Amino acid sequence: MSSRIEQLIDEIEEYIDGCKYQALSNSKIIVNKEEIDELLRELRMKTPDEIKRYQKIISNKEAILNDARAKAEALINDATVHTHELINEHEIMQQAYAQANEVVRMATQQAQEILDNATMEANDMRMAAMQYTDEILASVDNIITQAMQSTKEHYESFVGALNHYSDVVNANRVELNPPDPDSYVGEDLGATAEIGNVGDSLNADMM
Repeated sequence: MSSRIEQLIDEIEEYIDGCKYQALSNSKIIVNKEEIDELLRELRMKTPDEIKRYQKIISNKEAILNDARAKAEALINDATVHTHELINEHEIMQQAYAQANEVVRMATQQAQEILDNATMEANDMRMAAMQYTDEILASVDNIITQAMQSTKEHYESFVGALNHYSDVVNANRVELNPPDPDSYVGEDLGATAEIGNVGDSLNADMM
């Protein structure tokens, strides 16, 4: 939208273009003094107002530009601060991740060491228990072997005594039936004494 000054200037130009030239001249024109004065007077009256309006527009423009610059700088500062915060947070997160990974690594290493130590102790205890059990079993086996040997020796001695006593008993039985009746009484007394001796010896062997 054009201002009144611009319109007046256009009207003055149109007025001049519409004026007639003086006789015998291509540069001088004949103007109506009242009409041109009126246009010039209005132009002079409008010029301060227009200048003030333009000055106000210019001032407002500067204020708008300054406000825009201030807002732009504020946005840039905020963006810069936010960027630094993000960078710091990223670095903090990286440090936190690194510390967390280190804690997990150390915990895993300690857990593995504990497990290895427990396994070694368990193996040592197992070997010691097996060795102790083997020693006990060997001792028991030795005792059983000695008992069996001793029992075998006593048994063989006992069986030998029994065979001997069986022979004595059979001999005594033969003597109980002598062919000569006259010698029966004496032989019977001897056989009885022999049986008594056999019984005493048998009891001694069994004890």
